[in-house]
Amino acid sequence: MPNSVNQNLKPITTKINADGNIEIGGCDLTKLADKYGTPLYVIDEETLRGICKDYKQAFSGYEKVKFLYASKALCSVGTSVIISQEGFGFDVVSAGEIYTVYKSGTDMKKVLFNGNNKSADEILLALELGVGRFSVDNFFELSLLDELAKSKNVVADILLRITPGIECHTHEYIQTGHLDSKFGFDLTQIDEAMDLILNNYTNLKLHGLHAHIGSQIFETKVYNDEIDILVKELSRLNSLYNLELDEINIGGGLGVKYTQNDNPPSTYEIADVIISSLNKAVEKYQIKPPTIILEPGRSIISTSGVTLYTIGSSKQVPHGTKYVSVDGGMADNARPAMYQAEYDALIANKPLEKDLQNVTIAGRFCESGDILIKSINLPNPEEGDILCVFNTGAYNYSMASNYNRVEKSAMVLVNNSQSDIIINRETLDDLVSHDIIPDRLK
Repeated sequence: MPNSVNQNLKPITTKINADGNIEIGGCDLTKLADKYGTPLYVIDEETLRGICKDYKQAFSGYEKVKFLYASKALCSVGTSVIISQEGFGFDVVSAGEIYTVYKSGTDMKKVLFNGNNKSADEILLALELGVGRFSVDNFFELSLLDELAKSKNVVADILLRITPGIECHTHEYIQTGHLDSKFGFDLTQIDEAMDLILNNYTNLKLHGLHAHIGSQIFETKVYNDEIDILVKELSRLNSLYNLELDEINIGGGLGVKYTQNDNPPSTYEIADVIISSLNKAVEKYQIKPPTIILEPGRSIISTSGVTLYTIGSSKQVPHGTKYVSVDGGMADNARPAMYQAEYDALIANKPLEKDLQNVTIAGRFCESGDILIKSINLPNPEEGDILCVFNTGAYNYSMASNYNRVEKSAMVLVNNSQSDIIINRETLDDLVSHDIIPDRLK
């Protein structure tokens, strides 16, 4: 089977230029750092479009497929425009994500609103902007959504999110499909929910089921198990309640290559498993082939992104670790501190030098746990060097904070030797723009 972009460690346009520096999208990274400052998020447009095309090609053998990009991985107006142009809809989990994809010009009928504790204000916004589907997570939301839809004199199109009881081998914080989870209806609760939808809630229309089994998934068998459970339940509900439910949303979760040791499956491998599993389940449970919805997020955006840092101070512990500090850290990439996530990196201005040192890349923030990369071999890191950390497109900017009152970093899009700002760097004035001194303190 062919490889796909999610199996790359670096953006597909990465190369060493005539000056001996790393370039991505035809742009010298050292020049980007000089022009826009660091830390700097860089998104390679060709890589981003490439993985979207991979997905569409991989699933071309099944007619009824819809792709929704999981916006929580990275949500910006600029990236949403690109992903929408590639034919994807969006899975959103907040008013902010809803409004962002709306401002990108996306067809809101291709948007699904997900989440385990949607607020009334968020639901109202989704109804007003015409979001196409709600993935309903619990009994409270069923009641609230029906009430709000009735107040707007509309019918909300919904999927029921279920907990399939599948546990994939990822970090426990990013497992969402096992039974002891905050997400979704337990299988034993579905009939109670169906009774409410069919007999009590007049402003809800059910189309199918939704499940999500985790993130950074490397084992393909879990999709087979998930599809069997979803199709079996869809068949049972159609038969028991005389319905024609015809949608199953299997979530996303395909892994990416953060380090050389990672070996994620390609989109073509999971497509083969998913399509063959679906065909078998449809025959086994005697239903019409349903529309299948996928929600890739990390595997769409992660590989296209790198983060640039400027190296500053260093510290050699006697007979121990050499710490090399950069001008960012856990506020622009929380994943190492949260998940013990691992990354690979190169020094952009001397990637080919062979005299390597083993160092630990430390962030600038006032936490001992602010370590970006523990133990990496780099060529004599010096003050002023530009460090390029690969595969940072997903869950870096989207989880960024102003910890230590530091401004959030800028993001640029690169393609064909051109760079464009798609998120401005925050300023000190931005940081205090929402602060208010009460009159009584003046």
